[in-house]
Amino acid sequence: MKRFSILAFFTSFLIAACGDSDVHVAEQPVVAEPAAPTVVKTPALVADDTQPEMVEESAAEEEELRATDRPIILAQEQPQAATRDWKYEEGRHFARMVPAQPTVGGADKIEVAEVFWYGCNHCYTFEEFINRWKEDIPANVRFVRIPATWNPLVQLHARLYYTEEVLVNNGKIADPATFRNAVFAEYHRRGNRLASVESIEELFGKHGVSSADFNSTWNSFEVSQKLRVAQDLARRYSISSVPTMVVNGKYRTGAAEAGGYPQLLEMIDELVERETIR
Repeated sequence: MKRFSILAFFTSFLIAACGDSDVHVAEQPVVAEPAAPTVVKTPALVADDTQPEMVEESAAEEEELRATDRPIILAQEQPQAATRDWKYEEGRHFARMVPAQPTVGGADKIEVAEVFWYGCNHCYTFEEFINRWKEDIPANVRFVRIPATWNPLVQLHARLYYTEEVLVNNGKIADPATFRNAVFAEYHRRGNRLASVESIEELFGKHGVSSADFNSTWNSFEVSQKLRVAQDLARRYSISSVPTMVVNGKYRTGAAEAGGYPQLLEMIDELVERETIR
């Protein structure tokens, strides 16, 4: 009899929940369904003063455990970079490029790129600073140079740079640092603007590059492709002045924003650290 009353109560509860007020409990047959034992043992339907208390205690213990674990999970998920007190500020000392842009090399290293022009006085002055800095870069950092490509003369010097780069890689220029310094000196100290292919070829000849090696490299697909990449990156990075530093295709900055060349290199190190721990 007790079994019937419990089932009737449960059935009437379900019917009321579905909104069917025309169906009466008394008209439902008593069927020994498999779910009935579970219903009888449910704490909400059994008049047992101890079982509900056990359920409440278990729920309280579980909630306490969750509360204890929660701060640990959040601490693990919080980026380390967000907790650091950085010296240089986004929007003031450097600009973040959104979305991040491609780099010259792969994603295996953090890339630091210097966008420059041989005819730029500031690039000439910065050369001493950047050369010292790149001698001691971390193993996870790659330093590259990207020549500016604003106008015909600057593009001519960009092709000069990539011809130089290919000839260095092919072992045709014995001392790359000496040759690079010679290009800057030719423009800024000797007044040779290197405004023609002939004047550029003559400069290469002074450093042991044959006319055949120069011309085959100068007109090569490899150099032309490198030049196209430089033009594309200059557009993507929104380069408007040189020297400009770009870190990992994400951060763009210069000496004016940093407050000087030493500060600029210090900021580059900080941006590299941000990328390292992110």
